[in-house]
This record gives sequence, C-alpha cells and structure tokens, in this order.
Amino acid sequence: MIVEKEKPTAVRRNVSFASAMYEGSWEVEGIEARKVAEPGEALNVQKKEGIPVAAVEDFRRTFTRDKNEILIDARMLKKNPEDINRSKADIVIGLGPGFKAGKNVDAVIETCRGHYLGRAIYEGKPAPNTGKPGEIAGFSEERVIHSENAGTFTSEREIGDKIGEGEIIGEVAGRPLKTGIGGIIRGLIKPGLDVGPGQKLADIDPRSEREYVNYISDKSLAVGGGVLEAIFHLS
Repeated sequence: MIVEKEKPTAVRRNVSFASAMYEGSWEVEGIEARKVAEPGEALNVQKKEGIPVAAVEDFRRTFTRDKNEILIDARMLKKNPEDINRSKADIVIGLGPGFKAGKNVDAVIETCRGHYLGRAIYEGKPAPNTGKPGEIAGFSEERVIHSENAGTFTSEREIGDKIGEGEIIGEVAGRPLKTGIGGIIRGLIKPGLDVGPGQKLADIDPRSEREYVNYISDKSLAVGGGVLEAIFHLS
C-alpha cells in the first residue's frame, strides 16, 4: 500500500497515485488506487487488485503492526531521513540521495539520470544530488518552474495544455510565474495548495507530445524496475 501526505504536492499528478488523496480514486496506466482510512478498506481494495492509499495520520492510527515485510521510502527527500532505518521492516529500500545501503537501508536505488539510473545498490551510496533537473530535448532547468515566494498557488492551466515561452502558468500569492520554454504542461502542482520559496510547481515538456502526460516516464520505469530487482534479491 501507499502512505501519503494528507495534501500531496506531486507535480506529475496524471501519473501519480497521490491524486487518489484528492479524488478518492485514481488510475495510472490501467492500475487503480483508492483512498482508504482503515485496514478493512485496504483489504477490499487489494482483493480487487487495486492499490490502497492512506494518509500518514490514518496509517499511524489504524494500521498497527510490529514490523512490515517491505518498506520503500520513495519521498525523494535528497537528504538523510531521520525516521528511516533497517529495523522498520524486514527489507528497507530507499530511492536516491540520503540513503546508504548497509547502514540505514538494505538497498538504495539510483535516481540520477545517466548510465546507472535504476541500478540497485547494496553497499554504499547513490550519486549525490546535483540540484539540476534531468535534461529533456536539450532543456534542463528551463523546463521546471519553482516558486519564488511563499503563498497559495493558483492557476487556470491544466496538465496537457500547450503553453508558450514566457507565458504565465500560475501565481503564488498574486505573483505571476512565467515559463522558461514552450511546450506541453507535463506536470502541475494542485492549485490551492500553500507552497514555499523554491518549491517545484510545474514541469514543461518541450517535445510537445501531449500523450506523454498520461504515461509513466522512462526514469520512473527504470527506478521501479530497480526496486523490484532489489526486492527479489533481498527476499
């Protein structure tokens, strides 16, 4: 099952099960996830081959057990998470920087684009955080929009919309945010959320292939494959 924040800040919402927290249920490439609040609901979802998604607070309150079989920390905090260690489950896997295989996790999956993307590491650390978005069609930092200030994010745009360079994609506390390049809006944080300075709010795909917004990216597929490999290897 998936444990999420009550108000997820996922950007690529079309292909994120986090959207179930807002919509009640959400489907990604034929797989459905449903929001649940207690174990009985989760079991019913699993019986129908779905994925239960619970808020952190509900999970801690009602899903009580001494130890989990497998725990995957996919928060992508990019720093050492103080609340994760190998005693949390029989198998503990982390994604990206902040984890060290053999110390706070049993395996860490490389999330940095390049030759080692998706590789399962059983000893040591993955590549450090570069602070730069992955390159798509020759564009990196230009394709990602971050908040310049704190406040409530608002937008009239939708994921899948075509947008030009320099156009306004949304506002934070009334301050306009403009795109660095033109293309298709691949990701957009849910309007109405309160955000902080420097927070990622949107992602522009310069390839202008609208159908891509409804498909899991090559990077995510590689990372997911690495997680599956690590589970089989450690089981």
